[in-house]
Amino acid sequence: MSPHPRASSSVVSLLLAAALLSACGEDSLPLDRPKPTPFRPAEVPAKAELASTPGFADQAGGGVFASASGSLVRLRLDGSLGALEPHPGNTVSAGAVSGVFRMGPHSAVVEAQNGLFVAESGWLIAPSWRDALGAGVTATAQSADGAGWLAHTSGLYRLQEGTLAALKVGGSSITGITALAAAPTTDGSPGVWFLKDGTLHVAVATGATTYQVREASAPLDEGEVVESLVGLGPAVGSSGELWLLTNQGLLRRASSGWRRVDLGERPVQLLASGRFLWVKSSDALLVYDADANTWGVATDLDTREFRFLAADEAGTAWVQLGGQSVAVSRAPVPRVSGLYQGMQVVEDGLVAHAVLPPGPPPESLLFQLDGNDVPTSGPQYSLGGSESDGTPKAYSLAGLEAGRHALAVVARFADGTESKRTVPFEYQPVATAALGWEADIRPIHESRCAKCHTTSPGRPLNTYQLWKANAALITAAVRDKRMPADGPLDPQLITRIQRWAASGALP
Repeated sequence: MSPHPRASSSVVSLLLAAALLSACGEDSLPLDRPKPTPFRPAEVPAKAELASTPGFADQAGGGVFASASGSLVRLRLDGSLGALEPHPGNTVSAGAVSGVFRMGPHSAVVEAQNGLFVAESGWLIAPSWRDALGAGVTATAQSADGAGWLAHTSGLYRLQEGTLAALKVGGSSITGITALAAAPTTDGSPGVWFLKDGTLHVAVATGATTYQVREASAPLDEGEVVESLVGLGPAVGSSGELWLLTNQGLLRRASSGWRRVDLGERPVQLLASGRFLWVKSSDALLVYDADANTWGVATDLDTREFRFLAADEAGTAWVQLGGQSVAVSRAPVPRVSGLYQGMQVVEDGLVAHAVLPPGPPPESLLFQLDGNDVPTSGPQYSLGGSESDGTPKAYSLAGLEAGRHALAVVARFADGTESKRTVPFEYQPVATAALGWEADIRPIHESRCAKCHTTSPGRPLNTYQLWKANAALITAAVRDKRMPADGPLDPQLITRIQRWAASGALP
């Protein structure tokens, strides 16, 4: 692989080979015929007229979208407008916005009149790699290693550590991609699946910077073709799964292999985020909760003029119904602050609290850690309780085994209903080996932070003393992937900073 001709000279080299992925070899597939439970959806209208283009919804409940007038808007959980400003370091304005694409828990790629930008935590940022690509993004995904993937009319690109690299096969760019999804391969290893010119492919990591691209076979019936694909993320006991939308129905690939899913009506649109799958059939809107293994179908919802805009990991879909843009969910969903989907936790103390959804407050709210109830009381619902001033306390994870776990927050309402938000996370406690600023942290600062945090526009952080004094702020910013401004750090580097701070912030 060779980098895009206008990408940075530090672009890593990715080696790709073409190979054939064998079919599953099954003459017939197991068939699922789910019976969705009807629900009256909770609807939160957007207080802005949105364009019929892709958008980004984050797990805090809001998102970033293109407005009908071509501007970029940030929405909160209640549909109101939030702050969104150009970054002080930008040298170019965005202009009219044509689409927004998810790139991570808190970030999205914005395609605008004057090129590509990154929307991150209230900022619109002109990243260092933007000159390598213009308009033409068709799909995005985030793989298990934290890398962002962009399918573009000019090829397929991997974005990690602020560096853009083009994947090529035999020296040729991979063009014609219409859909992209991160999901395990047939042998269970992480993969990035894509639909190219109507044919299914998968890119599999064979090393830190090497990939193999394989043409993949799905168990299709005669005359059946794949139209789109999505991936569901990992959870406790699951490494994720792949879903295909075909001209005849749905195919699902989990750890047990391929299955066909018959919903009674042909699905026509598919969208997924986290552990939730949204399906639009000819006249119904359905949602699948992979953790609960349950299906629901929305009632009293006119879906004749319908379009998906975005979905978030908490089970909410932003859609257009006729001329109105609405956030739709099975019930008002509480959110978790301080912990995001798939986050790696390295400290024994976790500070997390619940954010209540719009509408009447629940009668009760409780946390569950791996299914065990953790009682709490309001009005500040904190996993570890609250200080006298309302500040959330840390909850001790001491004794928790390393590995994948799940934190859930359950809200129970006066009418007997309840809603639940489950957040899977990785717990990897602090290693015994001590880390130092000079050897382990300073290289990160020089390569990713010094541009903005030496003198300006960010606060100075160019010495050990400044890093130590601001350790809590820095770890929160990189953990939540709000910084660096040109894109989040590699998960291993985030973990390194967290471990350094948690083990004493040594020089």
